[in-house]
Amino acid sequence: MPVSPNQGSTGGGDAVTVTGSHFTGTTAVRYGTRQATSFTVISDTTTDTITPSGHSAVPVSVTTAGGTGTVGTFFYLPPPSFRIDPPPAGPLGGGNTVVFTGLGLSTTSEIRFGTQSAVFTVDSDGRLTVTVPAAASSGPVGVTVTTRGGVAGGVTYTYLDSPSVTGVILDSGSVDGGDLVVITGTAFSYTTGVTFDGTPAVSFRVASDTEIDAVVPAGALGPADVSVTTLGGTTTATDAYTYLGLFAVLGGASVSNTGLSNVTGDLGVSPGASITGFPPGQVDGSIHNSDTVAAAGHADLITTYNDAVGRIPDAGISGDLGGLTLLPGVYNATSSIGLTGTLTLDAQGDRNAVWVFQIGSPLTTATASNVLLVNGATARNVIWQVGSSATLGTDSDFAGRVLAQISITVNAGVTVNGQVLAIDGSVTLDTNTITRPW
Repeated sequence: MPVSPNQGSTGGGDAVTVTGSHFTGTTAVRYGTRQATSFTVISDTTTDTITPSGHSAVPVSVTTAGGTGTVGTFFYLPPPSFRIDPPPAGPLGGGNTVVFTGLGLSTTSEIRFGTQSAVFTVDSDGRLTVTVPAAASSGPVGVTVTTRGGVAGGVTYTYLDSPSVTGVILDSGSVDGGDLVVITGTAFSYTTGVTFDGTPAVSFRVASDTEIDAVVPAGALGPADVSVTTLGGTTTATDAYTYLGLFAVLGGASVSNTGLSNVTGDLGVSPGASITGFPPGQVDGSIHNSDTVAAAGHADLITTYNDAVGRIPDAGISGDLGGLTLLPGVYNATSSIGLTGTLTLDAQGDRNAVWVFQIGSPLTTATASNVLLVNGATARNVIWQVGSSATLGTDSDFAGRVLAQISITVNAGVTVNGQVLAIDGSVTLDTNTITRPW
């Protein structure tokens, strides 16, 4: 090729070699009407030149004492322009593919992310496919594209740290899903997915770099991993969310009711098959009489009960809990426990605070006793594991999930913010209000 390379920047300054004949004694080299910025005659057939500024396609001519001759054509290329198809961000380790779109990209010779060179493929004059190089630290870097038409910049790419999950509030809810939870952590800005045990969230919203609001999908009873995927990577918080059962009331042998009780949540019995007193009692949910749902609920109850039994105690309790204020923890009583008056459970601002009461033999509350939840405490996170039977006294206002090995008697006028679940025996209701707390 007589002019090599035959393309360059409109700003000039490109080194171009002109080949031909009779170059000895050259007095001028012109690109169109403009003289080369400089030229050096290498031999009678070769001259090295530096291009002047120019536009479009121009003839290249050489002048000697013998005259002027045109040796070829040089094409001035405009400076490139480009953008990174959104989102212009990715992991520190690089290796991800991004697409540049723009103009004047067909002669691209180099792409840099900061100081790092990238591997690329020229797809067309308006498109490049680029493999992002790794970076040493997170944050934005400038991106440049070098072509024969010049260097384009002014575009930023952001290297992202891997995300982390520090908490899920609330950290439990129904197996039906549908609860709104707040996931806290870091590096959430470019989140592309949220899953609960591998199932995508019904929906999610990135509230900030440290918060995601998500609607929980349906799941299987028990603990679930919560994973957050961003353009910077994926993080998984093991057992960060717990799926809880459907039942507000569940008996092993039977469920009976007297009066106008109101149950919010499902009511069932298994392996027994006796449910009486509905109506007049009302259930805002489903009734499961020894069906597959009740059998699954009974199995789940046993699992939850055994998990509570297996917790390592933080402190011992005995006698009557009335008048006490207890912080979150696992409390163990080797024999019976009573409640006269008010027991206060103080979460100290932690909505995921958990109380587990391991009670070896009966739980009995006096008339008009009260479990008071303060400073973010929630009934779903209070477990009363009773080794025999539980009796809730007349007109008591009780909170938490009562898991009894044998039976549960809920006397007249009792309100329960929680669940009453008996493994082997019966649940007996009498003009009560029982509300499953999720």
